[in-house]
Amino acid sequence: MNWQNLNEVASHSGGILYLMPILLLTALTIGIERFLVLARIQRDGERVAESVAQLSHLDHGSLRGLGERTGAPFKAILEVPVRFPRVRDSGKLSELLQEVVMRQVPTLDRRMWLLDTIITLAPLLGLLGTIIGMFHAFQFMGNAAGDAVQITGSVGEALMATAFGLVIAVIGLVAFNGLHNRVRYLVHQMETLRTMLVNRLDGVDHHNGLHASQATATIYAAQER
Repeated sequence: MNWQNLNEVASHSGGILYLMPILLLTALTIGIERFLVLARIQRDGERVAESVAQLSHLDHGSLRGLGERTGAPFKAILEVPVRFPRVRDSGKLSELLQEVVMRQVPTLDRRMWLLDTIITLAPLLGLLGTIIGMFHAFQFMGNAAGDAVQITGSVGEALMATAFGLVIAVIGLVAFNGLHNRVRYLVHQMETLRTMLVNRLDGVDHHNGLHASQATATIYAAQER
């Protein structure tokens, strides 16, 4: 099928087939761009987790240097203990970190709503193009002297719009599910880093932990009496 035939088929679909390459290019662009960005963020998260795991306490100098070598969103999380060095309560630090995590999560699935829209829109537009193309095929069916080959050919051309729409939807669905799973993993990385920072807060064992131990010992002593 040459360019002239494709142009004729596209015109019979009401111009719907002209939109299919645009939708496909948009889906591929978003998928590739998000994949590269999320892959970089995942590598940053793994490197940051390994570095923080080696710390026995919140060393602000180490966290500041690590944050300078790390991009968003993990950089924003590492900056919280540095910005609030006087926070010695684990609950307060956890809330501050959770606030930053919640603000960073929407940046992970940026523009993925477009990919989700294309997955739904492409088959519907393809079906619409097929319906419009069938009107052209019905013109041959209404002619008693119509060529059977020409009639079946027109029906086949009309179905091309639906086929293209389904192909785009399948490609977009695979990309969307893969990106969605990666976003979920990144959120898990961010929550893990938040817990690691809270667990390494200086003074938690000396204050909250000591008080808790004393209270537990008092309860046990009272029960023994």
